[in-house]
Amino acid sequence: MSAQTDHAAALWRIADALEKMTAQAQGERPDWTDAPAYVWTGSGARGVPALQAPTLDQLRAIDRQKETVVANVRRMAQGAAAHDMLLWGARGMGKSALLRAAVIDAAKADPGRIALVQAGTDALATLPDLFAELARIDRAFLVFIDDLAFDEGGSADARHLRSWLEGGVEARPGNVRLAVTSNRRAIVARDMAEQDDPINPRDVVDDRLALADRFGLSVGFHAASQHDYLAIVAAYADPLGLDWDEADALEWARRRGARSGRTAWHYVTELAGRAGRALG
Repeated sequence: MSAQTDHAAALWRIADALEKMTAQAQGERPDWTDAPAYVWTGSGARGVPALQAPTLDQLRAIDRQKETVVANVRRMAQGAAAHDMLLWGARGMGKSALLRAAVIDAAKADPGRIALVQAGTDALATLPDLFAELARIDRAFLVFIDDLAFDEGGSADARHLRSWLEGGVEARPGNVRLAVTSNRRAIVARDMAEQDDPINPRDVVDDRLALADRFGLSVGFHAASQHDYLAIVAAYADPLGLDWDEADALEWARRRGARSGRTAWHYVTELAGRAGRALG
């Protein structure tokens, strides 16, 4: 190979590397019309080819919450008025699973009209960039932020979130709604919400706790009773043909210190493993 050929090949490699670096810096830009779900990284997004969730029938002990969330997501997919949603409360009781299942349900009735976009809590500051992209797409998008909580240093992000919900300059566009899950209704930590203010401490409390009031729907999830927990186990295990025992299921929950949908699923995973079965 000649020196000139070597030089040309080196230039092509450099050009290719620069092109890849530029693409990474700009972030990936997916086709916002062809996937049921996406993950927003802060600098770009990637499509998720299949959205996974339990069926709505398998989500037990949350009937009221299920009815509320499913109805709101269906309205959104149909282009009707819909609310931003805060799903708060007990861990492992199906908050995020219900959101995914509701989007799958709405997409069945109206294929392609709605997609879920998950954004990490570390990408909050970049949501206006996401909103700008989604505003140009003729499709409904439910932007999902899982397990959100603001510590003492998160007041700026909390103000931004409030502005997006209230219709500020960078508010989310009409085809976008926010869905947030949190283990506490106020989203902010109690010690943050109750910081002393020498002038008017009540104003500080009200300002920070009022963030939850910006959501059109605030839906609470509560710990499962023994009866509810066993019903959830049955909803997961029976369709799979897995044999199980109530006492064994309760002992599994007792050792883990929680009766919840997540604990029930972990138990069913254990049952499948004992039976030498794989779970999809």
